[in-house]
Amino acid sequence: MLITRAPVRISFAGGGTDLPAYYARHGGAVVSTTIDKYFYVFLNVIADETIQIASSDYRTFYRHDVDTPMLFDGDLSLPRAIFNHFGLTRGLSMFLASEIPPGTGLGSSSTVAVAIIKAVTTARGLFLSKQQIAELACRIEIEKLGEPIGKQDQYAAAFGGLNLIQFSSDGVTVEPISIATETRRELERNVLLFFTGATRAASSILHSQKQSSEQNDPRVLDALHAVKQMAFEAKACLARGELAQFGALLDRAWQNKKKFARGVSNALIDECYDLARQNGACGGKVTGAGGGGFLMIYCEPAHQGAVTQALEAKGLKRMDFRFESEGARVLVNAGLRIAES
Repeated sequence: MLITRAPVRISFAGGGTDLPAYYARHGGAVVSTTIDKYFYVFLNVIADETIQIASSDYRTFYRHDVDTPMLFDGDLSLPRAIFNHFGLTRGLSMFLASEIPPGTGLGSSSTVAVAIIKAVTTARGLFLSKQQIAELACRIEIEKLGEPIGKQDQYAAAFGGLNLIQFSSDGVTVEPISIATETRRELERNVLLFFTGATRAASSILHSQKQSSEQNDPRVLDALHAVKQMAFEAKACLARGELAQFGALLDRAWQNKKKFARGVSNALIDECYDLARQNGACGGKVTGAGGGGFLMIYCEPAHQGAVTQALEAKGLKRMDFRFESEGARVLVNAGLRIAES
């Protein structure tokens, strides 16, 4: 058996500028950190002429017979596309499980890609770098499957940690953000996550944003330019330990993010965000493309009780977490080896 895991992430500033429609012309930048909520892959060799994939999150199962072509539509298209990339058609069983519900804005779909690639390449004896794993995950999701997504999640999951990630037509660079230990602890204490209870497919929001970028919609482009600049401001605030300014910056970023596309926010999210601010929060945003998932709030400890009580009274649930810095890794490797089918 081989077990791998990859972490999900919180994006603080710059999200949306990692889409090719924007960064290919203007360059993009994101500040994000990974957290200790993981996607797991369990890979086994089986004495059978099939590929079998089970997912606890989607409560679904797929079986592929070696004599039939492996298609990439429907359920579990991502692991099937990865198996196809590596020429794997038989003798494997894979089980997928996550600590986070899918469609909640923490980058879980790309984390899946990174964790599976980490498992398959390790089992094949192909020890790819973090950069190579992230690049391959992007290529499979964006080019092979045609997903209208960006690139920050794949790099966050592969590298782990608190980073400034920059995007251009020449490639992607990941720069770890160096901050004082006490600043890191305070930041971790002050960032809260509340599950809204709603999951969503980000594709419609991202497709709308992509169209607006391609059509040079000035309202959307100005908002994207602003949040890209805020990524560099966020890095500077963290490096200087200016967390109050960092919290206020999150509010500015959220006001601009809502201009990206229709559906980024909704009545419940707006009401809950306003409640958090009224009870002492400095700022925050919805994680991911928006429309549901987790509401991230920046709030100093003195006000966290009031904020938590107010939001949980609206039906949201607070999720505790810690930052993590390892990225994708192998947890168990009992000498599993697979060859190309």
